[in-house]
Amino acid sequence: MSRSLRRLIFALALTASAFAVAPAVSQARVPRGFIGITAEDVFAGNANYRTSNLSTQAGIGVGLIRQTFSWRQIETSPGVYNFGVYDGYVGKLAAHGIRVLPVLFQAPSFRSGTTTTRPEYPPRDPRSMGAFAQAIARRYGPNGTFWAANPGVRKLPITAYQVWNEPLLPVYWRNHPSARSYVRMVKAVSRAVHRVHRRAEIVSAGLPPSTLRGAVPLKRYIAQLYRARIGRYISSLAINSYARNSRELGGLLRSIRRLMNRRGGRRDSIWITELGWATSGPRSRFNVGQSGQSRLISSSYRYIRKQRRRLKIRGAVYFSWRDLSPYAPLFKDMWGLHAGLIRQDGSFKPGFYSFKSAISKIR
Repeated sequence: MSRSLRRLIFALALTASAFAVAPAVSQARVPRGFIGITAEDVFAGNANYRTSNLSTQAGIGVGLIRQTFSWRQIETSPGVYNFGVYDGYVGKLAAHGIRVLPVLFQAPSFRSGTTTTRPEYPPRDPRSMGAFAQAIARRYGPNGTFWAANPGVRKLPITAYQVWNEPLLPVYWRNHPSARSYVRMVKAVSRAVHRVHRRAEIVSAGLPPSTLRGAVPLKRYIAQLYRARIGRYISSLAINSYARNSRELGGLLRSIRRLMNRRGGRRDSIWITELGWATSGPRSRFNVGQSGQSRLISSSYRYIRKQRRRLKIRGAVYFSWRDLSPYAPLFKDMWGLHAGLIRQDGSFKPGFYSFKSAISKIR
């Protein structure tokens, strides 16, 4: 065989190898924590209930749970933090290989300055929120005291922190939503957490495209956030992206991406921190029945899978794991209580299997 022929064969082999590798690179799997779930029942359940449900979630590929870390339950008096309930919860999640995205929420009355029964009002001083967030990072971050005190527990530290929930709604911002005031809170949290965990991700509150009375329109609020320079302090802008179908979801996400790019948030990702549909309960445009829920989960997660790079989608959290009963103090029935993948009796809805299939395709 001539030298020139050997060179030609070698070059062709290299070319073939390159093409063989290319699809694997372009189809690189997303991080395990990309697909998440809200599961308040798991947090509230006993040890056996937690183990059973977390095993099921881990088994189908859920990599993250979005969970409220109630400030009023943790900081029981000024500067005194009680992590007892959360220690057991975080340790159980870690044992199943599931990360937690804590929602830092619900200020104690001595921080919010209100004697009402609404802990969802923001604190008087944003720095107190920063101190609370830093306490969480010191406990559960990469160098957290929880892991040092529990060497037998699989270490799976908290690496991202979500600041508050839906502050564009009056019910969550003392009746007068203010993007500028909210950014001051994010700034305080970002600075405090990064003193402990330099590479931590700071995630904005989940922002819904709400039509409720008094709500600030979503796009207007996002524009106000970037005008107040929230991009200096966050890694991801979170959207509670409820939509009637995948087409509406796509339109919402594309418009948000364009707005972020124009306003200086080109480097920030979008984190879908709530997305779901009810199968029963009160009438709502998001109450679509069992077959509708199953179909919309499949089509919406298919869209997310295809567009995640183009739109810079950081993750997608489904709301929620299991149907719940109306709760105190109002015991009001709402469509969101019926958005679970599992019925209250523990049986799986068709949507569960669609969700499981969606995870297997997006990983």
